[in-house]
Amino acid sequence: QVQIVESGGGSVQPGGSLTISCLASGVTFNQYSVSWYRQGPGTAPGTERDLVGFISRSGDRTEYRNPVKGRFTISRDNAKNTVYLQMNDLKPADTAVYFCKAVSGNLVYWGQGTQVTVSA
Repeated sequence: QVQIVESGGGSVQPGGSLTISCLASGVTFNQYSVSWYRQGPGTAPGTERDLVGFISRSGDRTEYRNPVKGRFTISRDNAKNTVYLQMNDLKPADTAVYFCKAVSGNLVYWGQGTQVTVSA
């Protein structure tokens, strides 16, 4: 059974840092690229989640969307079946539920998300 589980969310003050994790089980993890998405508060049902960034299967390539470039870093440890999202200089606009998505060919798996709240 495939499971994708995000963890490490919480509350942090503006300017602070937080690292969240995405743990996969039931898959050959190094065959999956992983993306982080987020969905802000008050988002209407059916609204697409916002892409935050991406990491390749081996971890040798990462990409980030403009709002988080220079502040967020994605890394992975395939031996631990885990991808990390390190978030620095957090802003209230980063408040969201963060999701990870693992993709290998036609196989797509989502986690249930972890809440990150940035407020004074």
